[in-house]
Amino acid sequence: MSSGSPEIPQALARLDAITRRLRRECPWDREQDERTIVPHTLEEAYELADAAHRRDDSKLIDELGDVLFQVHFLALLLEERDAGDLSQVAEHCAQKLIRRHPHVFGSEQAETAEQVLHNWDQIKRREPGREAGVFGEVPENLPAPLYARKLQRRAASSGFDFPGLEGPVQSVRDELAELEAATTADERFHELGDLLFAAVNVARKLRVDPELALRAASDRFRARVLAGSALAASEGRSWDDLAPGEQLAYYARARLTPTAAPAPPTQGGHQRR
Repeated sequence: MSSGSPEIPQALARLDAITRRLRRECPWDREQDERTIVPHTLEEAYELADAAHRRDDSKLIDELGDVLFQVHFLALLLEERDAGDLSQVAEHCAQKLIRRHPHVFGSEQAETAEQVLHNWDQIKRREPGREAGVFGEVPENLPAPLYARKLQRRAASSGFDFPGLEGPVQSVRDELAELEAATTADERFHELGDLLFAAVNVARKLRVDPELALRAASDRFRARVLAGSALAASEGRSWDDLAPGEQLAYYARARLTPTAAPAPPTQGGHQRR
């Protein structure tokens, strides 16, 4: 593995200098604080995730740069109020990575990704200042699939987990049956939530990101509807004027048309942050 390009420090210093100049001289940048800039940080993070999912390396470079700028900008805001700076951010991250990887930087053993995750959570709980409890410091504003996965991972790290995949898959079957048996709006709401939660647990066991999997399925649906509409148009038909059965027939034809799709991503070990 490469030790890194010697140009990296120079490039980072140039980005830092540009960030500082924008903060001084750009009216928009001068107006920002951490609360106003974070929505842009989240947007850039989603665009980065999309580029990674599509395995578009040129787009990945672009989006990584946007996220890196956000890091520099937020660190500069800390520096302005004497609360920290980029070097402290980097050193804090480095020390955390060393501390939570004792199988790399210490004498502990971890032969599987599951053992690494278990050790990570145990070490994290013992760190000073951490909120106590199994679900301490789980952000409640995460997107629902990621929030569910985070809670499941925390519970699993305490030993509360199915030993394999069959248990979570059976839970999906059970929750689907309960949803089908529901008779009131409240029951359907409750059971549908349980079904989605169970599906996320299957994704966790398969090491598949549920957010990206659902987004990929949505993209496939969108592409197939558009392809079905194009097929109808090629035969002089308007999609909006078709009966539901006819739309379904065109949709089915579109499904049989091969389209390029990015390979499904798996949950890498460092998605635990």
